[in-house]
Amino acid sequence: MRRALSVTLILVLAGLSAQAKLPFVKKAKDLGFAEITGCQSCHVDKMPKKGASEPNDRGKFLLKMKADKKAAEVDLAWLKDYKGK
Repeated sequence: MRRALSVTLILVLAGLSAQAKLPFVKKAKDLGFAEITGCQSCHVDKMPKKGASEPNDRGKFLLKMKADKKAAEVDLAWLKDYKGK
């Protein structure tokens, strides 16, 4: 019983990290950015952890736009201005 609870807890916690950004991938696709296929579209890490992941060039662009616009959150519509890969 205790082992099953531990395994369940580990799976739930692991899923939270991945699930937190999946809406970003869906929103990017809904906006027409077919090249956004997963976390590594904006992060170096395959499974980034909030606050502890390194952005790639696209992610750096989005963070710069967020800072420049003094926005509370990244807006994926800014990707239309991204000139990278």
